[in-house]
Amino acid sequence: MEKTPLLVDFDDHNSAEVRQPKSQFKNGGADFIKRLAQQDGDGKIDSNGASVSDVRDFTEGSANIVAIFVVAFDTRSGNVVEWSIPEDIDLEGVEFKAMASGSHTINSDFIFFKKDNYYGLSCYEKMTVDSLEERGARMKSVGILATSYTTLYRHMQFLENQVRHQLETPERYEQLKAFYADHRGSLPSSRSLSYTSLGNTPNASPSSSELLPEMKITHPAGCFAQFINFFGEHIFTIWKFVLLRKRIIFFSPPPIGVVCYRVYCASVLGNHTVRMENEVEVKPQFYINVADIENLESDLSYVACTTEKIFLEKKDLYDVYVDNQNLVVQSNTLKDMLKICPTDKEKFNQLNNQRSAQLFRAQELGEDAMQDDQVFATFFLEMNNHIFQTLLDISITQDKSLTSDHMKSMGLDPIGDRQFIMDLLELYGIDVLLILDNPCCPT
Repeated sequence: MEKTPLLVDFDDHNSAEVRQPKSQFKNGGADFIKRLAQQDGDGKIDSNGASVSDVRDFTEGSANIVAIFVVAFDTRSGNVVEWSIPEDIDLEGVEFKAMASGSHTINSDFIFFKKDNYYGLSCYEKMTVDSLEERGARMKSVGILATSYTTLYRHMQFLENQVRHQLETPERYEQLKAFYADHRGSLPSSRSLSYTSLGNTPNASPSSSELLPEMKITHPAGCFAQFINFFGEHIFTIWKFVLLRKRIIFFSPPPIGVVCYRVYCASVLGNHTVRMENEVEVKPQFYINVADIENLESDLSYVACTTEKIFLEKKDLYDVYVDNQNLVVQSNTLKDMLKICPTDKEKFNQLNNQRSAQLFRAQELGEDAMQDDQVFATFFLEMNNHIFQTLLDISITQDKSLTSDHMKSMGLDPIGDRQFIMDLLELYGIDVLLILDNPCCPT
């Protein structure tokens, strides 16, 4: 599939009318971000994310560090946990999470993963050594476990430095011990509100703070803009699968770090603030391997990535398998959703136009532009809110009829998105009667 250019001329208004989500915030949220930066004391906007690097969280809960560990590759035993603290924590299997399958083929990587009820981040590196015992290469990962993934990025540079330190001076753990002593149970979290957990009222509107990304993306190839540019118009195919809470696996050979960001970005596509009776949580599992198969069998919905191609054959474990830009699905109904609808093309143009227009307004007014991650997250958040609120509003009318006009007002194709909306209504238990004109005769 040919990649679609990310930017289109925002003056191009030739697309058909589809209700476009519009930001509710003055200057696209730039004033709010500026205030956050001023609160941090330096008045600067971080170019890698929507918030400054040290903004303190005003919400409950923090991403407490519960463990730090070193994983090494042993030529006789394979991946092993070389050292960890605290000593009594269960790290079984983490050696295969923190050092992904196939890592020996690359020099460095970073990996987000889930271990039981914790989330982890590890940094891997390989160093050439003059050692027959190590077969000329030393490979290690240094990682942490925390109660949430949203602030793990804060420690990536530390982990990168420490894995190099462990390669050059093995078995020197003083800095790791000091890190754990400083951060356990007291790590300040960033502004990390979950969109899907904010809908306490049916008519809830997102505030500026809710539009800040949950997890700051620190890799230039891992931002939301790159995610959307990579998949082009098929971003709306993935969006439909996420809204339907399908089990999605992204496959890639190592390095897997950037693909972990795709897992996060995909999970963000389904965020909304409208409370639903049958809400199903989207679980970003991040990196998975064969050891996760048993746990995945009981998961109804998740988004994950892997370097192990064996998952392609485990057809009972996933609904959607994404290999590079190729989407493989299991059911015929999902195959129908792989087709790009005209409204998908229109929404893609509007998404890019909204970004271009926001940048133009910021330049014209001499203000700080909203970060790309915010623009895109806002677009999907408001579009999802509009769809769910429209469906709920219809469900309390006397005839409960969902018409073609309603579909068009939600930015959906009355014909191409028929199966999608039927599955959405069933999944969330929304009592609506679908009435579409000439469903068998698309024009």
